[in-house]
Amino acid sequence: MSSILDFRAGPVALARIRDEGLPQSSIEVVPGASGGPKWFVLTGLDKALLGEYFKDRQQPLHLLGTSAGSWRFACYAHPDPLAAHERFEQGYLLTEYSESPTPEEITTKCRHLIREIIGSQAGSILNNDIMRYNLIAVRSRGLGKSHRKGKLMAGMGMAALANVVSRKTLGLFFTRTLFYPPGRGSPFHQMNDLPTDRVELSEANLADAILASGSIPMVMEGVEGIAGAPEGIYRDGGVTDYHFDTRFAENDKLVLYPHFYGHRTPGWFDKGIKWRKPSALNSENVVVVSPSDEFVAKLPYGKIPDRNDFVNLSYKERVRYWSVVIQESQRLGDEFLEQVNSGRIRETVQPL
Repeated sequence: MSSILDFRAGPVALARIRDEGLPQSSIEVVPGASGGPKWFVLTGLDKALLGEYFKDRQQPLHLLGTSAGSWRFACYAHPDPLAAHERFEQGYLLTEYSESPTPEEITTKCRHLIREIIGSQAGSILNNDIMRYNLIAVRSRGLGKSHRKGKLMAGMGMAALANVVSRKTLGLFFTRTLFYPPGRGSPFHQMNDLPTDRVELSEANLADAILASGSIPMVMEGVEGIAGAPEGIYRDGGVTDYHFDTRFAENDKLVLYPHFYGHRTPGWFDKGIKWRKPSALNSENVVVVSPSDEFVAKLPYGKIPDRNDFVNLSYKERVRYWSVVIQESQRLGDEFLEQVNSGRIRETVQPL
């Protein structure tokens, strides 16, 4: 029987799941990828994780997000996570833009939505002892610092060309910036494959950091003046860490990765580079949970939401389509809980 949900695991995770299933206590890290409205297909999974799977967790869970992933995880770390998630879901769904929105319009509306998600709970999000909230943005260098579209496009084009040669060249154009919870260590401090700054989150910079983590170049304005961070213009963390290629945790703990796809693309510029995939070493203890091809094929338009929907669909068409995806994604959450609680995941999990 085909499933609507795929579980794929690296060799260490695969052996462990086949032996003992997937108790939530075996998980140490949850990553969340960039992808704009693709995240709608994960809303049911998020609700299952927040409402049941991790509900009674006692030990720290380290969250690492870029763009939509960092927005989702602000909800995870909120003292009322399901209510925050509902505000995010409905706010993102129902935000209406003009026919040709400027970067300023999109940025203003995104900033408003972030304030709605956080409410008055910035301190509680930052000091959550269980849900440890980390996110990534990038600080632009060279032409990428420009507010002028032509210069910014040229800078992004140069970065894309250099990236074909090596991911390490991204350090010439961007500095990855890890924002981490105050007063606590972070397992992600060891990220050093690219130049990386580390900035402690605070109530003064939380909203700006979240906004920066999803500030898509040329679509949104870069974010300046982030309190406690090096001076500069900050943009979407997915530029360097679109779906991540990093060692998230040591082998005695697993990484649960709810993802839109069964495959992963390390950085934003790698989307057209088919041979570039996360390293096998970094994937040993990763469990990717994603909607199956069969599930996606039965969604409206036979695909999950993406940024092209803003251009190709009217507001009403988009809301109708995304609402169906939100409703259908509830089945993914139910399927996750059934497979994990019954132990059936021990038979269904496949190699990553």
